[in-house]
Amino acid sequence: MSDEKKPEKLVRTDEEWRKLLTPVQYDILRNHGTERAFTGPYVNDHDPGQYLCAACGEALFEADTKYDSGSGWPSFYQPVSSASVDTKGDGTLGMQRIEVRCARCGGHLGHVFNDGPAPTGLRYCINGGALKKVPPK
Repeated sequence: MSDEKKPEKLVRTDEEWRKLLTPVQYDILRNHGTERAFTGPYVNDHDPGQYLCAACGEALFEADTKYDSGSGWPSFYQPVSSASVDTKGDGTLGMQRIEVRCARCGGHLGHVFNDGPAPTGLRYCINGGALKKVPPK
């Protein structure tokens, strides 16, 4: 994971986001919602490719960093770049977690935990509805 320059911020109005996103995507990305475990896209997907932010197209995760955590959400051990995601403390639902957001558009992606595999020991637990997968180049 490199320490690249953060992407230029993409700012849109709430009305613009509502027009661009499906209701599920809007709920996850703009309202910090979540999909029920094992119901979202990509949970069982193991094909090559890259996962982008469904809102703005920012490259977030490579398929070769995805693993089956058993959590019910797509899990990755690292983003494509330290610049592609932002993290922030999240005390909602009566627990302390670290929220993961798209660095470009600020969309809520999920949370990161310290119980992942080597080499990072991290588990980026990401809502499939916040992602768009594209085939490898």
